[in-house]
Amino acid sequence: MLERVDPEIYNIIQKEIKRQQNVIELIPSENFASLAVLQALGSVLTNKYSEGYSHKRYYGGNEFIDEAEDLAIKRAKELFNAEHVNVQPYSGSPANIAVYFAFLNPGDKVLGMNLAHGGHLTHGHPINFSGKIFNFVQYGLDEKTEVLDYEKIKEIAEKEKPKMIVSGASAYPREINFKKIHEIAESVNAISFADISHIAGLIVAGIHPSPFPFTDVFTTTTHKTLRGPRGAMILCKEKFAKDIDRAVFPGTQGGPHNHVNAAKAVAFKEASSQEFKEYIKQVVKNAKTLAEELKKYEFRLISGGTDNHLILIDLTNKNISGKDAEKILDSIGITVNKNMIPFDKKSPFDPSGIRLGTPAMTTRGMKEEEMKIIANLISETIKYKNDSLRLEEIKKQVLDLTSKFPLYPELNKL
Repeated sequence: MLERVDPEIYNIIQKEIKRQQNVIELIPSENFASLAVLQALGSVLTNKYSEGYSHKRYYGGNEFIDEAEDLAIKRAKELFNAEHVNVQPYSGSPANIAVYFAFLNPGDKVLGMNLAHGGHLTHGHPINFSGKIFNFVQYGLDEKTEVLDYEKIKEIAEKEKPKMIVSGASAYPREINFKKIHEIAESVNAISFADISHIAGLIVAGIHPSPFPFTDVFTTTTHKTLRGPRGAMILCKEKFAKDIDRAVFPGTQGGPHNHVNAAKAVAFKEASSQEFKEYIKQVVKNAKTLAEELKKYEFRLISGGTDNHLILIDLTNKNISGKDAEKILDSIGITVNKNMIPFDKKSPFDPSGIRLGTPAMTTRGMKEEEMKIIANLISETIKYKNDSLRLEEIKKQVLDLTSKFPLYPELNKL
């Protein structure tokens, strides 16, 4: 149908399918949703308007939409042992907006993790809405160890007396002690808010400690390590349920995206399986193997390694910037993203580092042996960045490797 109605878009999608099949995808925030998730995303549920909440809508004809949203909420509660869940946020940033608006007034003081140290734009960066509307004070990593210094965070909290403390990160390769951060928040009478978007899948699988039951509220995207559709949700203690729900609708959003919420429900069901837990265990094994192999090629890893699914590399000793490394790796079929490193002397547009992750290629079925090959390919690419013939040889090796791990093997059985 699409091929007939809009051949241009159809061809673009076909090219993207081919690109995804042929590249080694190492961006840690990316993953491959299942065909079941994609089927729900492309369903007739997108046709329905459903402002409000389940069984209390501002439109008629929502009885089946209510069933799907109820199911998504039930499954999310079971996955995270949460007291209350709102599955309507469109994505991570809207979810975080809603949390801020539920608890804060413009100008209120908030303590959040510095973007350059691994935090997220929505954790108080001055060019983001969070930094423009609220008075953010930032904490970061210890310069020597490159890990979170909880005593320093406590010291800043006691001095600044924030109304909220935000934890969670987008480029931090180590375990986060959410309990300790909550205790710091309690000591200064602040709300504890954890953004677990990157590590939600690890928490579900029991690989990373959960922020519940102590943390007041937490958000997560539903893609990344959860391997669902692009979207988000907010989970909180029951006593904050009304505040959160009002902040989402009518506070910051209109009608929910029902097709996405149904796809979230599918992803939550998949994430409750033993197969998913084994998948996440392999994600972490692969990340640790990739990290150790990269160190053998004299790549300097921030904090010396990883506890989770991602790796942050300082390329200073390789005499190449993060921007140039991203570009040259992309040219041979390895997708990474340029990234600031803690205490970076370069700009965000041309930083000193790159960020890698293993969720996507683990979904494809790759294991430790493939991680060793990938580390070698990365090393060779950086080493021979000016040798076009060598780069062509590496590109062929990438294609050979990806061809052994089809993106959607189920399609070959149909």
